[in-house]
Amino acid sequence: MQIEDTKLSGVKILTPQRFGDARGFFSESWSRKRMAEQGLDLDFVQDNHSLSVEVGTVRGLHFQAPPHAQDKLVRCGRGALFDVAVDIRKGSPTYGQWIGVELTAENGRQLLVPKGFLHGFITRAPETEIIYKCTDYYAPDCDGAVRWDSCGIDWGFDGQPRLSAKDAAAPTLAEFDSPFRF
Repeated sequence: MQIEDTKLSGVKILTPQRFGDARGFFSESWSRKRMAEQGLDLDFVQDNHSLSVEVGTVRGLHFQAPPHAQDKLVRCGRGALFDVAVDIRKGSPTYGQWIGVELTAENGRQLLVPKGFLHGFITRAPETEIIYKCTDYYAPDCDGAVRWDSCGIDWGFDGQPRLSAKDAAAPTLAEFDSPFRF
């Protein structure tokens, strides 16, 4: 497994090794033992799988507040997406900064989004499937969002994105009072 640090402390890009032949490929996308050897000791408790039918679907920017904050490990099972993490840890020297990574079924890359970061994505291909692991269970009372277009993110999309009502009504980053500390 190749692990790359990003400009945002704790956000990492993981690229599992693939073994392929005429039938396709095999890849170990997560191994607690191998990750712990790399200093990533994460206790994932829930896997999520979502399908976005249309190109230009934006989901996010989401977070879960303490006491149910989540680390997420995100990958693309089919299609392509631009995955984003935004630092919302008060006092962080990178507060409000973002990193974006192209995740596709072909490149196999994964984005590790730690607690204290917003997470969101835009689909680049129709029928894109997103698969991600979480270190805490979903808790509706801790669920939150920040408006997708308020963080200066270059989504690389010129059209009108498809949003949920929740995401369209989310507060801007400037209006947001983060529950996270650096």
